[in-house]
Amino acid sequence: MATPPGAVHRVVLVVDENSNPFEMSCAIEVFGLRRPELGRELYDFRLCAAGPRTRMRDGFFTLTDVAGLEAAEDADTLIVPNRPDTDAPRSREVLDAIRRAHARGARLIGFCSGAFTIAEAGLLDGRRAACHWMWAESFRARFPGVLLEPDVLFVDDGDILTASGSASALDLGLHVVRRDHGAEIANAVSRRLVFAAHRDGGQRQFVERPLPDVPDESLAPLLAWAQERLGEPLTVADLAARAAVSPATLHRRFRAQLGTTPLAWLTGERVALACRLIERGEERLDVVADRSGLGTAANLRARLRHATGLSPSAYRRRFGPPAGEAVMA
Repeated sequence: MATPPGAVHRVVLVVDENSNPFEMSCAIEVFGLRRPELGRELYDFRLCAAGPRTRMRDGFFTLTDVAGLEAAEDADTLIVPNRPDTDAPRSREVLDAIRRAHARGARLIGFCSGAFTIAEAGLLDGRRAACHWMWAESFRARFPGVLLEPDVLFVDDGDILTASGSASALDLGLHVVRRDHGAEIANAVSRRLVFAAHRDGGQRQFVERPLPDVPDESLAPLLAWAQERLGEPLTVADLAARAAVSPATLHRRFRAQLGTTPLAWLTGERVALACRLIERGEERLDVVADRSGLGTAANLRARLRHATGLSPSAYRRRFGPPAGEAVMA
């Protein structure tokens, strides 16, 4: 749903019986907090529930004094309820509110088991979705018509987005901010969160595995070093040499700590830098490609379209400065 000019995009989170507090807090943190350092309001955020009192997961606390489901009727983005008892059906009134929101063009987001809620509403058949690896078999059995991608962090299927597990709610939330407001704003929000600015949805979920006897050394110093040199011809071998390990060991550390490969991380960081350069006003694609380390304008176009679904010119129209504004250094 397109937000009218001058209006702030309204995000509404539906809370239902036995909902998880963590995902609710993630939504509040990403979409609900005011960020005066950005100079503008990103979202108008509200909580709503079917009744005046909502018992949260395992009775940790009871939520009161939030809006009723009527608040969902004018949401631009509706975040659906999730909960650990995925076999328990949702109430008809909650499912009806979700169906109405989708029918009028609202964007739907499901965190963790929220994919079950959207599928129960009948809105995921023939569409891609993510859910936690623990529930993949159960989800497939109940909703065989859904194209489940069980081993990714999140899935962006246009107007329906789903995240696999608890922490990936933050990944998907930042992805939505990036999609709505560009990489520069998403990076600012991630810095407030002290959270990784970009983990691509296609990265693998962290699954149960034994802890090593000696934990791997943090990658943070290496990542900071590489981020300052993205425009240089860095390779995985260069990263391994900087970390004083073999490329194979570096690959294992990236998989263990970031859930991705060194090359995929490096490419993602370069694309994010290219996005920031375009947002700041740089119009020369060869300059953007060179400064971000993507090499050529053709590679820039391919990588940007893969990451954002937009061409460089479309990305500039959506997130770039007004025509004629000076290029920032």
